[in-house]
Amino acid sequence: MPPTTLITTATGSLPVTLAANMDRSALTRLVRRLEAATSRLEDMAQATVDPSAPTNGVITAPGTAMAAVSGADQAGGSVPAPKQAYEPLPPALDDFDSLINGDVKTFVNMSEELGGLVAEQSAAVLRAFAAERKFLIITTKAKKPDIQSPVYMEILKELQTMMGAVGDIREANRGSPLFNHLTTVSEGIGMLGWITIEPKPADFVTETLSSAQFYGNRVLKEYKDKDHTHVEWVHAFYRIFKSLTNYVKQRYPQGVTWNNKDGIDAKAALTEVETGQKAASEPLGGGPPPPPPPPLPRFDGPSPPTPPNGTGATKGGDMGAVFDQLSKGEGVTAGLRKVDKSEMTHKNPSLRAGATVPTRSDSQTSFSSSSGRGKSPVPGKKPKPESMRTKKPPRKELDGNKWIIENYDNEKDIIDIEASISQSILISRCNKVAVRIHNKANAISLDNCTSLSLIIDSLVSSVDVIKSPKFAVQVLGTLPTILLDQVDGAEIFLGKESLSTEIFTSKCASINVNVPGAREDDDYAECPLPEQVKSVVRNGRIVSEIVEHAG
Repeated sequence: MPPTTLITTATGSLPVTLAANMDRSALTRLVRRLEAATSRLEDMAQATVDPSAPTNGVITAPGTAMAAVSGADQAGGSVPAPKQAYEPLPPALDDFDSLINGDVKTFVNMSEELGGLVAEQSAAVLRAFAAERKFLIITTKAKKPDIQSPVYMEILKELQTMMGAVGDIREANRGSPLFNHLTTVSEGIGMLGWITIEPKPADFVTETLSSAQFYGNRVLKEYKDKDHTHVEWVHAFYRIFKSLTNYVKQRYPQGVTWNNKDGIDAKAALTEVETGQKAASEPLGGGPPPPPPPPLPRFDGPSPPTPPNGTGATKGGDMGAVFDQLSKGEGVTAGLRKVDKSEMTHKNPSLRAGATVPTRSDSQTSFSSSSGRGKSPVPGKKPKPESMRTKKPPRKELDGNKWIIENYDNEKDIIDIEASISQSILISRCNKVAVRIHNKANAISLDNCTSLSLIIDSLVSSVDVIKSPKFAVQVLGTLPTILLDQVDGAEIFLGKESLSTEIFTSKCASINVNVPGAREDDDYAECPLPEQVKSVVRNGRIVSEIVEHAG
């Protein structure tokens, strides 16, 4: 038997005969996984030997989920950071680390087996979970800031960037044969947005799963008879939703909680987590007390000397001289010179030609007229009618989490929008256009549109319609609310799943709601909304009733 040559790695040795049967990429992935596993085992052994070095999320110590992240992204070991004494992690962070090291890590490992863009996108998913872990650490240290403040947006910035990177991989590879894989993950990464939902954020995670399943089920259908690895990959991604839902229900049932009792400022907490140092305003050992306030000013001392040029009253604000002048009575005007009529501009128009004082035609506050009042301001220009305005080019683009559709006129083709649960749609200044919204979106707003037809699957929030006559909407799934303001003529078609939709109208006319019949073959029943209301005063209160006309 010929001798077997061994290939030495950080985790041991591999027979060269085995290496010859594996391609280079598969061998590289195997070596990386073995080295990462060995690194974690060494960290666990070190933690067992030295249990007095607790960890937190400020600086990642051996044994945490962040060590798994660094081990998955880098090949080979790294020089361990010097040990620092930090407070232990809260139980909620321990459970989140277990989620990352469990289902999330399993999904990443299976993505690495598929390789290519799927592995690249899974690495971005892992970084997004790490960014959310950082956010949760900050909530345990800081008081809750205003959600509209720049500090709150700065705390969310890293998570938003990582979630956007997941979607960017999908957008940059639309022609990929694994596009359904990439879309499944990009639609599902929105589950990390539960940290901004109050109350019941777990329901948001469940709703996000439905968006991911739309494309994930396509993968299951395509590969169920081809390659079972892809099927297991989809189920591994679905398990993340289940685990995250259970985690949120257990730890944050009503939303993310902050340390409002004894927490520090959110900006200081962010700096502490990023740098690994305690905020300067709260040193570990309790720094020296703040300096005493400056002494109060003394008013019994001598006043400052008056400048020799006599300008002290104007610069120093000496009011004594002013009161001295006022106390003179009529003598205060003794130094004034009488103006001759030949020097009066209102009696000599020739003097106004070269005068620096503006005339009435140039000034809105002139009092030179006999009426004794200023000139009225010039009224603003009236806006041009819609027919005389310059038409702008049609626009359809995704700006952040908002789809913008505007300036379409008599479009023959249907405008399709592939929306997600975190995206809203704004439609404005469109005429004779049909818009189809696929998947479950957040909200839709229509403004100044005419003869617009809208078909939607489902919405989280509402459809808001303003000044859009001859409007029509068909709901295929669920829709909580429809808001109509100044709409003249609208047709609303509801499905069996949307019969509980609430409709609010204001200054509207000719609004008809079409509901399905009792049987599937029955036609829609048209139900007009009331327009005439009678109001009377009863017992000191206004009572309004709908006016019904019989016959």
